Amino acid sequence: MQRNRLSNWYHRSIEKCVPEESPEKGQGISETTEEFRKSGKSNQINIELQEIVFVIQSQSNSFHSKRAEDLESNILKQAEELGKDQIVPSISMNGGVSDLRRGRVLFLSFSPWVLPKREELSQGKELPRVLLIHQMDRHDGAWTILPLMQDFSASYGRNSSWIFFCEEDTRIQIVKLLETLRRFDKSKEWFLGKALYDEESTIIHHYAFAENPTVFKFPDFAAGWALSIPLVNKLANRLKSEPLKSDFTIDLKHEIALYIWQKGNGPHLTPVPEFCTDDLNSYKAVHCATMFSNFLPVCGDLVKKEDIFVAVKTCRKFHRDRIPIVKQTWEGEAALIEYYSDYAETSIPTIDLGVPNTERGHCGKTFAILERFLNHSSSKTPWLVIVDDDTLISIFRLRKLLSCYDPNEPVFLGERYGYGLGTGGYSYITGGGGMVFSREAIQKLLASKCQCYSNDAPDDMVLGMCFSGLGIPITHCPLFHQARPMDYPKDYLAHQIPISFHKHWNVDPVKVYFTWLAPKMEDSFTEKKQRRIREDL
Repeated sequence: MQRNRLSNWYHRSIEKCVPEESPEKGQGISETTEEFRKSGKSNQINIELQEIVFVIQSQSNSFHSKRAEDLESNILKQAEELGKDQIVPSISMNGGVSDLRRGRVLFLSFSPWVLPKREELSQGKELPRVLLIHQMDRHDGAWTILPLMQDFSASYGRNSSWIFFCEEDTRIQIVKLLETLRRFDKSKEWFLGKALYDEESTIIHHYAFAENPTVFKFPDFAAGWALSIPLVNKLANRLKSEPLKSDFTIDLKHEIALYIWQKGNGPHLTPVPEFCTDDLNSYKAVHCATMFSNFLPVCGDLVKKEDIFVAVKTCRKFHRDRIPIVKQTWEGEAALIEYYSDYAETSIPTIDLGVPNTERGHCGKTFAILERFLNHSSSKTPWLVIVDDDTLISIFRLRKLLSCYDPNEPVFLGERYGYGLGTGGYSYITGGGGMVFSREAIQKLLASKCQCYSNDAPDDMVLGMCFSGLGIPITHCPLFHQARPMDYPKDYLAHQIPISFHKHWNVDPVKVYFTWLAPKMEDSFTEKKQRRIREDL
């Protein structure tokens, strides 16, 4: 059933042709390809590809691992085709085939379930190395990348030139990527990517560069980013002598850039215009080495409202200012919702769980909510969402997203943070952006007897420790946000369809909701259009 839902999401029937006579849309890539073909450089291309190690920042959840595996197959298929003395195609993840010889981009449909594997493609030919982070995971910190630098250096430090990182939704045009990397001297230290920056200092970056936050650039992972091997070797040597501190991982892309920069002793990020987050259907696509699928995945029919139980954590002092905001904005999107407080107030209504309010942590309250959901809600309700009373969330978009997850699996979903991951540690879902649990995950958690060490312990971190101990990985979704829209770079939010934001501080929360999260006509239109596509297939 899960495979069918994934197949529905991946299938597309789109055809787009860029006119042959359009120099602005076709010339760049077609000239590059013709140059390769006329000069007989296919061997050079193969050598260059073998010098790139592709690292997909993948996850072990079945939905995410399948997407990463399809991207791996896509990269290998492109590499195989580049070695043939024929039209040089670039096959996109939604079925696109670029006839680069004519400067034309065709998007056709195919099933991802028949994408060939490495062994089917190679036939004696060496293909580039593609690594999936979740398959390399010796401990919970592999997703933070830096703990893997010594392994990268040892394995690829002598026979490779670049480590290229990308997300599972990044789309790569191999020809253009080779052309782009060729501009940089591979014997030097390079940190390449699409540059993001803060327009004002923000809490998620610990108010770094407060006087002028725009000066510090960090990579947008969605566009892909690259490290030259000399820089990888340097980082590996540094990590041998200076182990990573046991600290928080909040915004990985910013923290990696800070570590590489090393207070001015290391390289800054070099912006690369060919690393893009434009959609595949954008006219800019032919100029890009990378693109990004910037739409909300839908893998089948939307999860029913009645299949999601929403628990709002609150307390008596916020009944008058925060709860009215919830009711004015997103409450109407939820069919099943309860407010849990330290005081029962029938006008809302709130439910007193018998757990005293604490100024921080709220672990006792959260575990009481989990037990109530398991013991008092309908056993047919597969999903629980726990939010704060100052969380703004789109339940409509969450219903779309959850169509891609199997509630029979132990799923713990939201925005991922980490603690002490350089020395073991654990990952956790930060609570302010919303925590999503499958019933199966809650059953395993409570059966384990893992519990709060105090009522005011940090609930999200305790949950992270518990699930880590159970061997249940948490699942990251960047569409959940622990902070306000203004705390994130505009270019970063530009390719997202957000599901949540958090905090009312110095913002109009009603305006934030209706600007960023409220169901709009286009959401309804997209839902109907995707349903028609599925029915046609």
